[in-house]
Amino acid sequence: MHRPVALLLALFAALWSLPASAAVELSFHSYGGGLFSGRYPHAFIVMKGTLDRNGKAVNENYGFTAKEVTPAILQGPVAHDIMVEKADYIKQTKRHFTVKLSDAQYWKIRDEVSAWRNAPGKYYDLDKRNCIHFVGAMAQIVGLKVSYPKDMLRKPKRWLDHVKGLNPSLK
Repeated sequence: MHRPVALLLALFAALWSLPASAAVELSFHSYGGGLFSGRYPHAFIVMKGTLDRNGKAVNENYGFTAKEVTPAILQGPVAHDIMVEKADYIKQTKRHFTVKLSDAQYWKIRDEVSAWRNAPGKYYDLDKRNCIHFVGAMAQIVGLKVSYPKDMLRKPKRWLDHVKGLNPSLK
């Protein structure tokens, strides 16, 4: 075999064996809700991809909600829960934007999800600590600018569009 061809083949084999560029992507979703769907408006996050350090596949989603949807939600704080959505539900939602995560950011988000899940007492409040505030906390972990205009606190789609507007680099 000619030397240049052998070198080219050796280079190709070396590149072929390198791991693919791994990354976890964090997407921000909203659901409009509706009378016929039986669900109220909601914001949540989806993480998909592969961790750089260990190659672990990631396919997770988290949203913050009241443990029970009752009129008590209108009166003040109620028991809370972290909701994990099924794939069929996610397909019905709007993905507003996506960012790439470092492994450190992924683990920081996981820690924050646990902190919200394990918070003591009644932690869900429709106007002070709802799904929008949860998603906003995740956005801040990745360095996004976030604000909570009062007229958007119960409008996840509009609020996520607002966050996208605050961060012009988002696609």
